Amino acid sequence: MRWRRFNGDPIELPILDAVESAIRRETEKGHRLKVCIGTDSQVKGQETEFATVIVFLREGQGGFMFIHNEKTRHSFTIKERMLTEVAKSIEIAYELCHLFTRYDVDMEVHADINTNPQFKSNDALREAMGYILGMGFAFKAKPEAFASSSCANKIVN
Repeated sequence: MRWRRFNGDPIELPILDAVESAIRRETEKGHRLKVCIGTDSQVKGQETEFATVIVFLREGQGGFMFIHNEKTRHSFTIKERMLTEVAKSIEIAYELCHLFTRYDVDMEVHADINTNPQFKSNDALREAMGYILGMGFAFKAKPEAFASSSCANKIVN
């Protein structure tokens, strides 16, 4: 899996090592961190592009993020696509969660799913929330899910 910074610079380390390095660096600078993980997708012709972000928030000091993009030619219903986004976020959250526990970093998984029933993405809300909470992670949906609905959204649009 290839990850990069927002400026486009590739992250050469395995993501686990890069995240641990970032946590150590920020902690040594005295920053209290919170991490939000989210995925968004965009259908472009025959392809669906997914962007997963790991957003590091420095309490009162801004933040930064690591980004992973991938494309597929698989065709999804809206509900399948929403749950695939959630699965991608959970996959990376699960891989990294022991680091967040070790370094006492709060972590949330953000789903780009609308809580308003008038939106099509709402069809996946119950399953997504159950999946995320069932894995033991804190859950946020729109409009609080900025990691997926704002950060990752900027990457795929």
